[in-house]
Amino acid sequence: MAEYQFLPRQELQRLFDKLCAAGFQCIGPQVQEGAIVYGPLDAVTALPRGLHDRQAPGSYRLEQDDDERCFAWANGPQALKPLTFAPRESMWQAQQGPSGINFTSAAPQHQPTAVIGVRACDLAALRIHDQHFLNNDPHYAARRERMFLVAVNCTHPAATCFCASTGDGPEAQSGFDLVLDELDDGYIVRSGTPAGGIILRELFLEPAADAQRAVAQRQNAAAAAQQTRQLPGRNLRDTLFANLEHARWDDVAARCLSCGNCTSVCPTCFCHSERDEPALDGQSSTHYRQWDSCFTEGHSYIHGIVIRAETKFRYRQWLTHKLGSWHEQFGRSGCVGCGRCISWCPAAIDITEEAGAICGQ
Repeated sequence: MAEYQFLPRQELQRLFDKLCAAGFQCIGPQVQEGAIVYGPLDAVTALPRGLHDRQAPGSYRLEQDDDERCFAWANGPQALKPLTFAPRESMWQAQQGPSGINFTSAAPQHQPTAVIGVRACDLAALRIHDQHFLNNDPHYAARRERMFLVAVNCTHPAATCFCASTGDGPEAQSGFDLVLDELDDGYIVRSGTPAGGIILRELFLEPAADAQRAVAQRQNAAAAAQQTRQLPGRNLRDTLFANLEHARWDDVAARCLSCGNCTSVCPTCFCHSERDEPALDGQSSTHYRQWDSCFTEGHSYIHGIVIRAETKFRYRQWLTHKLGSWHEQFGRSGCVGCGRCISWCPAAIDITEEAGAICGQ
């Protein structure tokens, strides 16, 4: 069993320094344009100290107080997805040569990255992406295999969070190299992998006291109890597919803008499109992969026909796939309870409310 050790708050920078010395670029939470997002992070002073998020359907706000904690917030619009499954990247190039066209694959080369502040819900989403991409996509694998994950257990869930009901949080159980419990005076630290153990040993920390561990346990329990939203079940496949003509699909379609915000902020959605962009001289072209959404008209275009021409069918496809047919693909729902799709929907559509209405709860 991994040992629980204590890192005083004023010594958090030492963890960053050890990760940098090990060759990692540190990526962590910071405020940009009114939201907490991941970005390059060299010093603890850039962390969102004393910031709290206030989230509701269609609403996300940050509030500042005198709290010394750096992770007293739930999440921002990003998860780990942009760091592993790039929003847009080159897959290969085609070049006109003397004897024909030559194809060159884009070699995936990525710097080792340490991500600070990962939430339990996003670790759950990462496990799904690993199932889908890791053995089939060299670009994803190159990023993923060079990634060191420092999780922080969530103590301040937003009103939109429901990870406790999906079984994915708020406490991280696996998938991390190191995990932190933030207390008022510092952090309880535990390793989850041999790589995490190496970094932890180099910090030369004292064991965490029983009283400190008890505080962390109470925080985790309180964070779970604080969540009021939940889905009507963890496997809704049969119920959803039995209600494909439910009147609620028309109701939600009247509100949905088909903007794709929910799929962009979702940590598990991985729909994408591919396109070739020729150079101006006509001698070469580059093949790109970029994020797409099942809410766009072009996503269901096949040979002159748009299969899901109406918003009703696009929302139905998203919800039945996310909460239903994902079980056939990954053995679980595609929803990890992060609540981002609720907060970042401009029409304030709540996935838990819609699923409950359609499933009769």
